[in-house]
Amino acid sequence: MTHVLEARGIVRNYGTVEALRGADFTVNAGEVTALIGDNGAGKSTLVRILSGTEAPDDGLIFIEGKEVKFATPIDAREVGIETVFQDLALCPHLSPVQNLFLGREIPRKGLLGKFGFLDNEKMKKISADAFKDLGATVRSLTANVGSMSGGQRQSIAVARSAAWANKVLFFDEPTAALGVKESAHVLRIILQAKLRGIAVILITHNVTHALTVGDHFAVLIHGEKADDFRKGERTREQITDLMAGGEAMDELEKELDHLTKSHKK
Repeated sequence: MTHVLEARGIVRNYGTVEALRGADFTVNAGEVTALIGDNGAGKSTLVRILSGTEAPDDGLIFIEGKEVKFATPIDAREVGIETVFQDLALCPHLSPVQNLFLGREIPRKGLLGKFGFLDNEKMKKISADAFKDLGATVRSLTANVGSMSGGQRQSIAVARSAAWANKVLFFDEPTAALGVKESAHVLRIILQAKLRGIAVILITHNVTHALTVGDHFAVLIHGEKADDFRKGERTREQITDLMAGGEAMDELEKELDHLTKSHKK
């Protein structure tokens, strides 16, 4: 089986810090792959590499079986990879339509287009359709996004990436700063992208959200893939224990218990 995206032996160091130590990763079309792990596990570093923001120190990346090298995020976008980063990367003083088409503006036909006039009505219609298709609710297509709620800004960032992705869509901790209602809305958008046949990668340390939408799971610990499984093959408790360090946490509990007993003496 040819994977839509495959990473082999990805290494990334920051000085003496080993962020990724030979990480392997695969994703398939029409599935949500949950990349999970505790803070500092290397999840966001792997996303930055696979989206062209950073270059690996070693390792290979394949798109549909063909090796690729990304020098910039533009290289990744050209093969159909889009990313919703934690900071959303929206321009607060621009409207949802302007953010959606930033760098991809549609010129008007004829002479006016040659003089830099844009087809605002066409871009507005495409934007409205994109939000509708994903079930994203936006208060206004013309208001500045800086005046909108966190959930609406998240919807705009998601819709922008989903509108242009045709192979792979990364979500880097999309629910980290959201409440329950807003998180549920983002998870519904993720499922809508999956139903369009896109390979969706959800990067999160929230096991509940991962289990809600995930089909395939990869666990990163200290820059290495510690486990890889399908939905239903691990319990919530097993996943949580693995993320927390398993044996290391058992040792910590024993040490704390010993200190408590010593203090009582």
